[in-house]
Amino acid sequence: MSRPETMSAIVAEGAGGPEVLRLVTRPVPQPGPGEILVRVRAAGVNRPDVAQRQGHYPPPPGAPDILGLEIAGEIIARGAGAEDFAFGDAVMALTPGGGYAEYAIVAQDNALPIPDGLTMVEAAAIPETYFTVWTNVFDRGGLKAGETLLVHGGSSGIGTTAIQLAKAFGATVFVTAGSEEKCEACRRLGADLAINYREADFVSAVKEATGKAGVDLILDMVGGDYISRNYDAAAQDGRIVQIAFMKGGKVEVDFRKLMMKRLTHTGSTLRPRSVAQKAEIARSLRAMVSPLLAQGRCKPVIDSVFPLGDAARAHERMDSSAHVGKIVLTTDE
Repeated sequence: MSRPETMSAIVAEGAGGPEVLRLVTRPVPQPGPGEILVRVRAAGVNRPDVAQRQGHYPPPPGAPDILGLEIAGEIIARGAGAEDFAFGDAVMALTPGGGYAEYAIVAQDNALPIPDGLTMVEAAAIPETYFTVWTNVFDRGGLKAGETLLVHGGSSGIGTTAIQLAKAFGATVFVTAGSEEKCEACRRLGADLAINYREADFVSAVKEATGKAGVDLILDMVGGDYISRNYDAAAQDGRIVQIAFMKGGKVEVDFRKLMMKRLTHTGSTLRPRSVAQKAEIARSLRAMVSPLLAQGRCKPVIDSVFPLGDAARAHERMDSSAHVGKIVLTTDE
């Protein structure tokens, strides 16, 4: 496959709303040792991209200023030692940045073959959410078959992924969402209980559904006053995994609840982790999740698709919180 000298890419010129996103021309990057160059066909849009655009989440050292944390496309060049994939192989990959572009550099250990039956758009909607859910729900959270999981933001990309994976591995899944339409979308994906947080108290709903026992694991991207309420909703020896703070990370909490229930409250971020740490997650996904994707037992939920040049519109959709599932950019006009 021929390789041009320049490419189109999206950057944020300053911090602010979607209007700061610009389509720019940049040199096509060159792969280094252990890296592959991917002709990007589609790129997922995620909350960390929004945080970066707003000036709250700068790229880690060495990452480009081009937005985008997940891509799907074909390999067109390989750096020294990058021989796990062949030229032309279709891959989906996690990137530290640079995904909103026609070409992107990826560590080969952070790439996965695209399972049979998935389109490029669907494949691009997988890495960021599936890496995040696997490492936080199953590795850090230790979810087991027969346990109960509460997911806040059930209709988001993370939420729709967590519902499907947790159900596939034998858990009972409760979610919160902001409308009946979103709750119904979660139920269709397999959620056992969907709570409209605008109309009902999720703590009371969870307690009623579990015979007052509470849930074993909570995946929370909200923070704020949800932190204390999560302690109320959790079961004895329950676990809470924090992956974001959309309502803020500075709150007053009565930590006696944590002691009395023997709770574990942990959290993590994905982007700053090393290539080796992400590679470990990739190996787990390849072994445990890729077969589910190939069989159609799990499938990314696509909300909307925009051309790369319309990244601002994609971010407007994300900012509206009206979406259900993933928003994806495509580079093929």
